[in-house]
Amino acid sequence: MKHILRKYQSLLPLVALLALSRGAVAQTAERRTGIGLAASGLQYQGDFGSDYWKWDNTRLAPTLTINQYLFRGLDLSTQFLYGELTGRRNTDTYFTTTVFSANLGLKFRLNNGWALKEEARMQPYLLAASGWMYTNKAGQFEGRRLDQDQGYVDVFGAAGISFRLGPGVSLFVQTGQHLPLHANLDGTQEQDTPQWADRFLQHSAGLTFNLGQAPDADEDDVPDRLDKCPNTPAGVAVDERGCPLDGDQDLVPDYLDACATEPGSPEARGCPDKDSDGVIDAEDTCPDVAGKAELSGCPDADADGIPDQEDKCPDTAPGVSVDFIGCPVPDDTAPAKPADAPNPDTDGDGVPNAEDRCPNSAGPAANGGCPELKQDIRQRLQAATRSIRFELNRATLLPSSYPTLDALVPILAEYPDYSLSIAGHSDSKGPAAFNLALSRERAAAARAYLLGKSVAENRIELRGYGPRHPLASNATEAGRAKNRRVEFDLFVSQEKNSAEVKYGPEPTAASLAAPAKVSKAAPVKKAPVKKRAVRKTPAPKNAAPRNAPRKPATRRAPGK
Repeated sequence: MKHILRKYQSLLPLVALLALSRGAVAQTAERRTGIGLAASGLQYQGDFGSDYWKWDNTRLAPTLTINQYLFRGLDLSTQFLYGELTGRRNTDTYFTTTVFSANLGLKFRLNNGWALKEEARMQPYLLAASGWMYTNKAGQFEGRRLDQDQGYVDVFGAAGISFRLGPGVSLFVQTGQHLPLHANLDGTQEQDTPQWADRFLQHSAGLTFNLGQAPDADEDDVPDRLDKCPNTPAGVAVDERGCPLDGDQDLVPDYLDACATEPGSPEARGCPDKDSDGVIDAEDTCPDVAGKAELSGCPDADADGIPDQEDKCPDTAPGVSVDFIGCPVPDDTAPAKPADAPNPDTDGDGVPNAEDRCPNSAGPAANGGCPELKQDIRQRLQAATRSIRFELNRATLLPSSYPTLDALVPILAEYPDYSLSIAGHSDSKGPAAFNLALSRERAAAARAYLLGKSVAENRIELRGYGPRHPLASNATEAGRAKNRRVEFDLFVSQEKNSAEVKYGPEPTAASLAAPAKVSKAAPVKKAPVKKRAVRKTPAPKNAAPRNAPRKPATRRAPGK
């Protein structure tokens, strides 16, 4: 029997390896099985006396435990023990008893949600079990040789505490007493062995590995049962609750926050916007007073297209031509209109068809007769730019991007006179030609998805700019992550693509081989503009107000 036990004892390291390979967090309803490996110290008490709490005669023994979760606060526990007990009176009376026991019982855990949380790091428990004990005695009793195998019913009780060390493993310490019924462990010759004649203490310390895999739909290493934000996009860093990190505590997660170190508002992409005009302070030429997005956040009280701080005649009446400083000028170049000339206005918006960029959809004259894009639409397009995700180094959309793209379809239906521009960008890591191709393929993947939703082909244009236009430095992973993006903008159909207005023509692989040269244009005096109810082409979002001093061009590191 001893040889058999020693044979299986050699398998314990294999059991440990299996447990480590499937480790998870603390044993719960999702992870029901825990395997524990421990070193135990055995201390005998019987006819030879008591070794309880005497460490000099403590015998070490390997122990295997298996715990099965039943419900909160209660486990089914199995324990296997293999070891030896020894004792000596004199040279003629001594014993060595090999012990193998198997016990099955209930483990009452205090981390049951009432006393302690189920995920608590410190988890006290009590154990009550019974089973079978097999013994093999060898030695001498008053000169007579001992050699006997015998089995007994074993009653076992213990108390212990577990400490959760991290994902998949916990440390436990436990002390318990074995009470084999009518056991003769020391070989004493007596006619009737008392019920509790011989017994021993078992002190154990070891590791428990919990098996199984809890459901984790968003694969953020926080189980769905504990995940307060269960739909986090792949690759986004999360806290212990499963929610995206928000370093500046402005309710905009870092991965969507354009200003992750400064508190801002959700409406402003997490950036400060002191005047609440929808233009973040970093892009707002007039950060202390509300203005228009097309004028970089500056006000224009008389709507003549000249920001108030540059307008020398801020109260010019509508319809009056103004010069580059906003003052009226005579308009001698326009031919007189015959009194009886027809002036149709199909959509009835006050802008004649000849001057209406959207003759079939009503819109304000300031927007050329086209419907103005609502502020929430602009914000949704910006959010879409930040939310589209692809597989690493590939143009394959991740499923988390589908809802964002689906939300663009009704926007296109709401604005039939507009088309969608999709511009792909990359970081600078890797060959520039590869980055350029990848940025265009990613834009094409987003376009293909939308075409699959029955959007007309002539209403979506794509561009790929590779690493030419970064938003942040490519020196850090956080910066490169921001630079890998697909931008979405609406522009009036048949007019110049908004991406080309903002970034220029789409580059080629040859043009990326040499860095783009940036030069300042000579100031040009602005020709008189007739102030009428006609839309002025919106300036690019990041463009400076007219006649504002030009800032030195900053070369940015490219991004993939």
